[in-house]
Amino acid sequence: MAVYDLEEQEQIDALKAWWRQYGRLVIAAVIAFIVGVAGVQGWLYYKAQTAMKASDVFAQLEEAVRVGDAKRTGDLAKQLVNDYARTAYAARGALLAAKASIEAGDAKGAEEQLRWAVDNARDEPVRALANLRLAALLLDGQRYDDALKVLSAAHPEPFAALFADARGDVYVAAGKTPEARLAYQAALDKLPKSNTYRNVVEVKRDALGAAK
Repeated sequence: MAVYDLEEQEQIDALKAWWRQYGRLVIAAVIAFIVGVAGVQGWLYYKAQTAMKASDVFAQLEEAVRVGDAKRTGDLAKQLVNDYARTAYAARGALLAAKASIEAGDAKGAEEQLRWAVDNARDEPVRALANLRLAALLLDGQRYDDALKVLSAAHPEPFAALFADARGDVYVAAGKTPEARLAYQAALDKLPKSNTYRNVVEVKRDALGAAK
């Protein structure tokens, strides 16, 4: 029995010695882990709350656009950009505000909102849509080189046909028929056979006449 008591005492002494040497490190590691978990949970909670607030502002923006309240539309769009720029709602809000600006005849304001969306959108599809709308706006302003520059931006593959089709429209307006024909053909090559928009692109391509 004394042998077991001696072995147990040796184990206790060894544990005490180990704790004296490494105890502080263990405590520090545990505290760091707890703080880290709390920090992650706090960040997730903050993101969720921010997204919820941004969603509410975006809903108000949609309503302002629906009723044609230009001032409130501008104010809410600015609020999204200033307070919730890191959420997906900010870029979508900029797209919505740009549409309202175009309808109000404010091309400059629309361009600013679309360029903000292009530079800050966190989702590639939203950025691609902003580029397409910006290119259309520049085309209306006869700024053909600027429009083509916008349409040269990287974009997800599902948008390839739309970008090619838009380039065709710009080339037609600029009087560059061969380039327009190639762009429309590129759009057709990307569009599925079942896509009804193929008919529109084919009409635009065929209206240019046969290649020389």
